[in-house]
This record gives sequence, C-alpha cells and structure tokens, in this order.
Amino acid sequence: MKDLTPPKASLDPIEIASRDEISALQLERMKWSLRHAYENVPFYKTSFDNAGVHPDDLKTLSDLAKFPFTVKADLRDNYPFGMFAVPREQVARIHASSGTTGQPTVVGYTQRDLENWGQVVARSLRASGLKPGDMLHNAYGYGLFTGGLGIHLGADALGLTTVPISGGMTPRQVRLIEDFKPNGITVTPSYALSILDEFAAQGLDPRACSLDVGIFGAEPWTNAMRLEIEQAFDMHAVDIYGLSEVMGPGVANECVETKDGLHIWEDHFFPEVINPETGEPVAEGEQGELVFTSLTKEAFPIIRYRTRDLTRLLPGTARSMRRMEKITGRSDDMIILRGVNVFPTQIEEALMTVRNLAPHFQIELSRPDRMDKMRILTEAADPSVAPADRAEAAKQLAAKIKQTVGISVAVDVTDVGGVARSDGKAVRILDKRPKH
Repeated sequence: MKDLTPPKASLDPIEIASRDEISALQLERMKWSLRHAYENVPFYKTSFDNAGVHPDDLKTLSDLAKFPFTVKADLRDNYPFGMFAVPREQVARIHASSGTTGQPTVVGYTQRDLENWGQVVARSLRASGLKPGDMLHNAYGYGLFTGGLGIHLGADALGLTTVPISGGMTPRQVRLIEDFKPNGITVTPSYALSILDEFAAQGLDPRACSLDVGIFGAEPWTNAMRLEIEQAFDMHAVDIYGLSEVMGPGVANECVETKDGLHIWEDHFFPEVINPETGEPVAEGEQGELVFTSLTKEAFPIIRYRTRDLTRLLPGTARSMRRMEKITGRSDDMIILRGVNVFPTQIEEALMTVRNLAPHFQIELSRPDRMDKMRILTEAADPSVAPADRAEAAKQLAAKIKQTVGISVAVDVTDVGGVARSDGKAVRILDKRPKH
C-alpha cells in the first residue's frame, strides 16, 4: 500500500494546535451555541428552564454536564422544523432520516453550515490520504440521507474529482472503478464486500485496481473487517463517523498514517461519554455512550445529543484533537439474549477468524418456546467449499461465539450469495420474536 500521509503543511492549524488553544476555542463557541439554542429554539428554552439552567451558567467546559440531554424523540416531537434556530427562509438545505422506525428526524443547514460541513469533510478526506486532484468514487447514497451529498461537499472543498455514483447497480460500480481509475472510494463497509464479490464475478483482480484508500462509515465495523478489505483490495481502509443530527459524515475520521481511532474535529463538535444507564459522565478512557454538542451550527444547533453509539475517548495522536475508539455497537442495537449482552460486531469478529466462511452474515432472533434463540446466517467463502467443510466451519463459528461471547447459537452456512446484500447500511438483525 502507498504511503498516503498528508504533509503537515496541508493541515488546518487547529488540527495540531495545543490542547489549551482547542479548549479556549471550544469554550467560546459553546457559550455561543448554548445561547443561540436557548434564544431561538423554544424546545431548548423550555428544556433549560425546566432543568434550572441558563447559558450564563456555563463558565467552564465541565459545566456542560449541568445541561439536559437531547434525544431522538425530541427531534421527532418537533417534526418537521420545530428544532430550527433560524427562519425557514434562511435554511439552505434540508436532510432527514428515512423514518422507517418512526417519524423522520429533520435537520437543516444555513449556507454557513454547509461551508463548515464541507470543510470538516474535506479535513476527513485529507486525513484519509486524499489530496487535491485525486478522484473519489462516492458510493454513499444521495438524497435525504446525509452520506452522499455530505461527502460530495467535502470532496468539492478539497478539490477532488468526484464520481457521484451513489449506491446500487453493483456491476456498474466495478465497471467505473476499472474505467475511471479513482484513487479513493467512500462507501459502507458491508457494500464494499458486495463490490468485492462483483469483482470476483467479473473475473477481475481487486488488488490490481486503482484504489489507494477506502473511507468507510455509516455502520459499525471491526478491525478484522479492515484487514480483510485492505488485503483484498491492497488499499488502506479508514473509518469516518457522523450522524445527521450532529452534522452528517465528517464529525470524526481516522488518520491514514495511524489508524488508531477517529480524531473528532473538536473545533466544531464537543464530545462527552456517559454511562448509558445513569447519564453521568464516565472517567476518561472508559467506555460508554457518545454525546455531542454542536459548537458552530446555525440552523440546527444540537445540545448534548445522545447518539446511542458506544465508544471511549482517547488522547490525540496524529492530531491534537481527541480520538474516539471505533464504534463497537449501539446501545439500541444491543441484543440481550438470555441475560447476555451481544453486539453484531462481536459476531463479525468471530466470523472473520473462521476459514471457508465469507464475511456476510445476519443474526436471526426467534422465540419458538419460552426462550429466545439466535441463529447466525452466513455463507461459504466460495462455491468449491465442500458440504463437510461447511459443516465444520459452522461448528467452529458456533464454538468461537460460545467462547468469546458466552452464548450458544445455531449457524447456517448457505451457498455463495445466500445472505441478503444491501446497497447501503447492512441489515444485521432479523428479529422474528413475537411482539407481545
């Protein structure tokens, strides 16, 4: 793989500023953001007043813990534009969640918000090893989802040549990678595996393609998956993080030279980690639920938003700004099976250690009697894997999950292509348990 380390002179000065400089800027911007939200969003005025706090109560960064949390239900309760802090006419763009599990959450951006978003995504793409003039194959979905257009903003700001292919039509994805020869690809890790399958279907060697780096986000993925993708494509694989409620992609990103966690762009987003049960801040370096406060957003300020993502905060390395560990799962994606907490990433880690199995999988939950059961649906690595080898691989995976997670599961190994593919975020859990 190529050395893609960006030259130090190309970095924004704040990326390598001292912690004191970063903290001073954060405090100044946090005071503005709290007041902006309080004075312009009725929800926040009511929320702060009910909690007995006022923006003037923020004297130090630690005082933020006095302020109430914001949760997704608050956004849905104020659908569509109740959380906006500027007149609708000043909103330059609107994005929204799909709303498949409830009322969509709607977010807005002023023109300055879009400029800031473009800058943090450009910073993320540069940290990933891309530089002006490089070509980016952007396979994130375009539309109300923030992924495709958010990445596109940053690519424009960095000066990349962007191929806005979006998701789907996998044969065409491979054809354009072969023909256009992009340097980088932005895509969900699960869809990257589908693209990898299509290379094989077309008889093409992915290691011979032009890609130097893949920038993967929108769903949790493991370091074992990183190694699999890097070896398959002979390219770097780095993690990008974001969510629409906070901005979109580009809230944090790994640096290609270290790949040791995602540096949070702390001049725009203030992170906390809390105990998901008590809501109290955890000790530095302890795992918990990630919470974000926006520092510069005009149209849609967000104060102490509970992301439900589980991680821990770490000191900076390649950049001065703090890192967050790769997301291990979400508190609302956690499966409690017979008293044991299980995350899809734990299943993925076990799967990646077993020969003759592909990295595609789904978790099926059922309750045939009074006890919940879990079945892992996976598939053979290639058509030549004999039935006896499939059975042995299934046995090994079940044993590995029992050893590492502590639960007994059934494992089904299907033919190649037997696990449903996704053009975007993977559907990992099929919950077939009775609702009542």
